Amino acid sequence: MDYIIIDPQSGESKQFSNDHISDFLENNLDQFGDKKEYILKAIEYALNPDRGGLILLCIENDQIIGAVVINKTGMDGYIPSNILVYIAVHKEHRGKGLGRKLMLEVMNKTKGGIALHVEPENPAKYLYEKLGFTHKYLEMRYVHN
Repeated sequence: MDYIIIDPQSGESKQFSNDHISDFLENNLDQFGDKKEYILKAIEYALNPDRGGLILLCIENDQIIGAVVINKTGMDGYIPSNILVYIAVHKEHRGKGLGRKLMLEVMNKTKGGIALHVEPENPAKYLYEKLGFTHKYLEMRYVHN
């Protein structure tokens, strides 16, 4: 198992294109996912030198088995420096601790705090709590028609 870090300095991976990564995420986020177009936006944001972030891929036998997309917020201090936009583990590799390994790797590779959104019924919520994430705020959203 290998990790590949893709960031604004390294640019799009020659081995795994943005499209390939977004396909993996779309197929493995299950009911907690977004449309491919939104996933691609988050990937492009992470790789934009003016915005920033990183993508962490876990690779086994030349296949993606885990992926994380982090976007920098640019709001250090009053909002966490980073937001974890997507994390997914391939269906065949769940329950083996890979999600935890991905999270620990991302926590070591980023500077500043990390925020994330998680649905209350998402089993990953317990992992985040074990890693020290707290639910400081209740998120509220207004969607303009």
